[in-house]
Amino acid sequence: MKRMQKSIAVLGLIIFLLITISCAPGNKRWDEKPAGFWAGLWHGIIIVITFIISLFTDSVHMYEVNNSGGWYNFGFLLGAMIALGGGGGGVYKKKRKKGVKAKEWEEICTKVEEKVRKGIKDWVDEPEVEGVEESEDKKKEWEEIGRKVEMKIKRELRKWAEK
Repeated sequence: MKRMQKSIAVLGLIIFLLITISCAPGNKRWDEKPAGFWAGLWHGIIIVITFIISLFTDSVHMYEVNNSGGWYNFGFLLGAMIALGGGGGGVYKKKRKKGVKAKEWEEICTKVEEKVRKGIKDWVDEPEVEGVEESEDKKKEWEEIGRKVEMKIKRELRKWAEK
């Protein structure tokens, strides 16, 4: 069954290529009558196929020189945009995804900040070692160091997340 489906797919591809080549730019058909809007649209849609074929033969071109002018160019441009994905929707999706990523990174940064803050607080609040007495100034100094380290880590994490 799969072999039959593959055979049908290959046959369909060959028929599609033959139809495409018969309507490609550079064909003798366009010597009699200049190509118009619809031909330009079709030539734009098949631009990738005609480009590949034009690498191997001189009789097929990407663009029909004998055309009606502006309307052919407009159709060709629209067709090329269709074939090459020239719409603006992809940009919108990327921006939207970036917003979601930024939100995820913000959540991650918040969690990391909380863990760092807790770790520094636990470190500062560690019980004193027996026999060693810390002065009140020393404790305040360590709290200040802990606060500065926490702020520095927070700034660096935000910079990293914004990249």
